Amino acid sequence: MTQDIKEYMQDVGSRARSASGVLSAAESKQKNDALHKIADTILEQRAHLQSENAKDLQAARDKCLEEAMVDRLALSDSGINTMAEGLRQIAALADPVGEITDLNYVPSGIQVGRMRVPLGVIGIIYESRPNVTIDAAALCLKSGNATILRGGSEAIHSNKALAVCIQTGLQSVGLPADCVQVIETTDRAAVGELLRLKDSVDVIIPRGGKGLIARVSDESLIPVIKHLDGICHVYIDDDADTGKAIKVTFNSKSQRYGTCNTLETLLIAKSRSEEILPLLKTIFDKEGVELRGCLKTQTFIDCNSATEDDWQTEYLAPILSIKVVENLDEAITHINTYSSQHTDSIITQDITKTRRFMREVDSASVMVNASTRFADGFEYGLGAEIGISTDKLHARGPVGLEGLTSLKFVVFGDGHIRK
Repeated sequence: MTQDIKEYMQDVGSRARSASGVLSAAESKQKNDALHKIADTILEQRAHLQSENAKDLQAARDKCLEEAMVDRLALSDSGINTMAEGLRQIAALADPVGEITDLNYVPSGIQVGRMRVPLGVIGIIYESRPNVTIDAAALCLKSGNATILRGGSEAIHSNKALAVCIQTGLQSVGLPADCVQVIETTDRAAVGELLRLKDSVDVIIPRGGKGLIARVSDESLIPVIKHLDGICHVYIDDDADTGKAIKVTFNSKSQRYGTCNTLETLLIAKSRSEEILPLLKTIFDKEGVELRGCLKTQTFIDCNSATEDDWQTEYLAPILSIKVVENLDEAITHINTYSSQHTDSIITQDITKTRRFMREVDSASVMVNASTRFADGFEYGLGAEIGISTDKLHARGPVGLEGLTSLKFVVFGDGHIRK
């Protein structure tokens, strides 16, 4: 690219801002028709997409990237079918834009309510998986937001080919191609410039590893919707049902290891440790999960020692740290000290303790007798998500269509004046 990076990014931002005005006024049918057309185009362009994807796969192998990374890059036939189906599923979701809620008369006689509106322009910075390009574009399109997508350099050919499919779909229904733009340079300076486009971009959403998210959080001049770690807890209370405790704990850890809603630290009341810990050890040993326990834990089962670092670690691996606690008070204190405020669950039959846990644990998702793996936009009935936010302002937890919108007050009168 011969064009100056700063000039290029400013041009992208300006075009996104102009397109956002058109998209925010688009009717649901027009947006849904665009999503269906994008899905059709992706299927029609399958061979071309896979040809471009092959360039990324070969480059990844030439750089000796891990095979898991190569797998994430691949656009298989089933992966392309899934992308198309995902677009159609998002088209089928209710459109939040323009919805008016909480409409009430106030003493002056006016009616006051709140209308859901798009955020404007969303910049999304992500790594590896090309399917994120489609997911992010579709969610932003449906919620009326223009978007600037900056994928990882390892997927540049795939992302550029997908961008053509997206823009073809947009233009076919009369929407500007600039509603969705994929950054076409792999120069890392483009990320820095994107983070400074405060006059064009309303929100930045990073998706990737801790290094990427930390950089975005530190450098951005634009509000960021993010999550860093997923240090999730399950607390087995004195009043837990044994069967539920074992089932939920095992699923929270072993259903998948590499996700942000996977259990990393188990807390268990001392009164239940002698009964439950040996049962858990048996099934985790069969699964090949390494257990790291505090000194009290090691009096009940044979396991490796847990250190202070373990309470602060998101393993994303078959490793589980365990701490025996005296009671609910100690469990809540531990969670609020070490949790990343993502997802935490209590196993108990005591309604009073349930209410305390839900009220006092300061996390985006707080669960009762349920696996932490449910912390997901699809599982919450949102249809899809663009990520899971551990922030407290604007969006918290799985960010679906509603999380990509904001609210403004609307007032209805009939010639009313203030006295």
